[in-house]
Parts: sequence; structure tokens; C-alpha cells
Amino acid sequence: MISLRRPARPRGGFDVTAWYPLFGPLLFAASLVPAFHSHGTQLGGLPPRPLDVLAVLAIALECLPLAVSRRWPVACLALVSAGFAVDQLRGYHSLAGTALPLALLGVGSRLERHRRATALGFSAAYVPLAVALYRLGTGEPAGEFVMFYLALALAWGIGGWLRSARAAEAERRRRVAQDTRTAERARIARELHDVVTHHVTAMVVQAEAARYLTAAPDRLDQTLTAVTDTGRRAITDLRHLLDLLNPDHGTGARTPSAGRLRTLVDQTREAGQPVDFTEDGTPAQVTGSADLVAYRVVQEALTNALKYAYGSHTAVRVRHTEKEITVEVSTDASAAQPAAPGGSGRGLAGLRERVDVLGGDFSAGPEAGGGFLVRARIPAGNPS
Repeated sequence: MISLRRPARPRGGFDVTAWYPLFGPLLFAASLVPAFHSHGTQLGGLPPRPLDVLAVLAIALECLPLAVSRRWPVACLALVSAGFAVDQLRGYHSLAGTALPLALLGVGSRLERHRRATALGFSAAYVPLAVALYRLGTGEPAGEFVMFYLALALAWGIGGWLRSARAAEAERRRRVAQDTRTAERARIARELHDVVTHHVTAMVVQAEAARYLTAAPDRLDQTLTAVTDTGRRAITDLRHLLDLLNPDHGTGARTPSAGRLRTLVDQTREAGQPVDFTEDGTPAQVTGSADLVAYRVVQEALTNALKYAYGSHTAVRVRHTEKEITVEVSTDASAAQPAAPGGSGRGLAGLRERVDVLGGDFSAGPEAGGGFLVRARIPAGNPS
């Protein structure tokens, strides 16, 4: 059974039926103009007949249902077909006959379900109309009815092509939106990892050290103060990150930059890690995302040093040029002793992704003489 309910609306692409509410009344008015009488579709060769009241009703039945073709394409086609049959059987041959291929185009473009049943149903309905017109007419060749049917089938096929193109565009947009959401989730996960892991690792190391300072109240108090300060910094950084993720929040520059590297190094020293810091060169006027990525590279490398080489000497070297930022973080593992639980490996993988996106180079691995080296070359001036 053919469904007359409103079909689903695929989004995207060109929808010809959007113009039908305007075109239907215009076609109705044009069909009533005397100069256009008997100048429409002539199927079967019946002699022309002047317009009368029934002709006006038939023309209205052909044209006005186009306004609802977008919502109810099958019902629109049924009404237009009935008006077209009266138009041809009575010999009006009005301009309104143009509405039939338009209605077929609308059905092919909009109908989602029972497409084959609809095509078969209206094809079957065309047969008795063609037979009646052949018998009532002046003996037009049967090939005329076949050609007219093929023209109608072409209108249906064009509508089907428009529907497929619109569905493909909707699918493309859906995939783009899904890929965008996935990339955004990955970005948020990297930011949370970078912010939370660094501060929590520092707090774990400081709390572990405090356990052995009960006999030294001054040093214990200093260590606990450092834990408190680290926790507050973690909360502040998380708030800044959440502000950036909030679309209603302002777009002020709250993300950490390479200019805050000294503060980051000082925090790591407070956690008990000996760190040497060297920064050379003049930063480029426009760094884009390079500044933030450089900060994240140093942050992750120092976090790993606290985790896996606590107490070992660590050196941070940052060099700025007009075209790039070079970061090297090396850790002497000679006195390495892990002070925090092992990680998942997401940190270094996330850094590699960040640097690759900007067209830079990233490497991380053991050094020949022992220890561990993280190195990144980050092109400056890339858009944020």
C-alpha cells in the first residue's frame, strides 16, 4: 500500500520543490490567459475545446496541489494526474499540463518510502488513460503515448537524482560534523591530560616526600605549602580550560604560552626535581599555536621526569627564531627512581599529534649515554 504521509526531509543539496508554492499559482494564472488556451500538452489528438467551468476546475486541480508537493508528494501527484486526465479527455489542452512532470519531479525528489510501488501504481493508471485517449482521438500513433510516458519517466529519474544528491550532501555534512566532534573531543582530552597530569603528578611526588619529613617541621610545612599551591594552580588552570571550552565565554588569551615556561620550571623544582632552564633567541611576533605547543611539550616532559626519574638532573632548553621554536628536555636517568604510577602513553602521543599538525618534528626516546630526551621543532606563525 502506498503511504501518503509526509516523507523524511534530507538536509543539504538543492530542493526544487521549494519553489512549487510560488510556481503553482503562477501556472494557474498563466493557464487562464486567453493567448495560452489550447497551447499546452496535446496527447491523443482530441480536438481542442474552449475553456469552461470544468476546465477551470481541472486547471486548478493540476496547478494548486504543487504547493503541497514538498510535504505530500504522492497526494500532490494523484491530484495533478486527475486534473491532467480531465484536461486531456475533455480536449482543453491547457498550459497547466506542465504541472504533471513537475509533480513527478517532486515525487522522485521527495519520496523516501514505497518508491517502486508508487511508480508502478501511476504507470498502471497511465495505461487506461492512454487507451481512452487513443480511442477518442484522431488515431495518433501509439508511439506518441510511449514517448510521453518516457518523458514522464525522465522527470521521475531527474527527481531521483536530485534526491540522491541531496542525501549524499546530507551524509557528507553528517560525517564532517562527526569528524569535527571527534577531533574536538580528542583536543579536549589532550588539554585535560596536559593540565591534570602535570599538577597531580607534582602533588603526588610532594605528598610522598612529606611522609619522610615528619622530623623536620620546617621542611614539612614547606612541602605541604607546595602541595597546596600546586592544587590551587591545578584548579586555576582547569577553570581557564573550562572557560575556553565554554562558547559563551570571552575569547581572551588564557591559554599558557612559552612565556610561562619559567613558572612551569619553578613548579617542578618545588616538587623536588632539579631542573636547569635555558631560553635563547627572540620569539616571533606571530607564533600562532606554536607557543602553546612548546609549553605543552615542556610540561609533559617535566611530568614524565617526575614520574620516572624523580631526583635526576633535568635540563630544559628552548630556542626561539622568527620561523620556529625548538624545545629539548633531557633527563639524566642515572639516579632514576619512579615516584608516581606509570602512565598510558597518551601524553607523548598527543604531543606528536600537536607538533605534526603544525608541520613540525617530534622525537622522544632514550639517549645513547643513558637518560631520556624529548625534542620538538615547532614552526611559528601557524594559525591557532
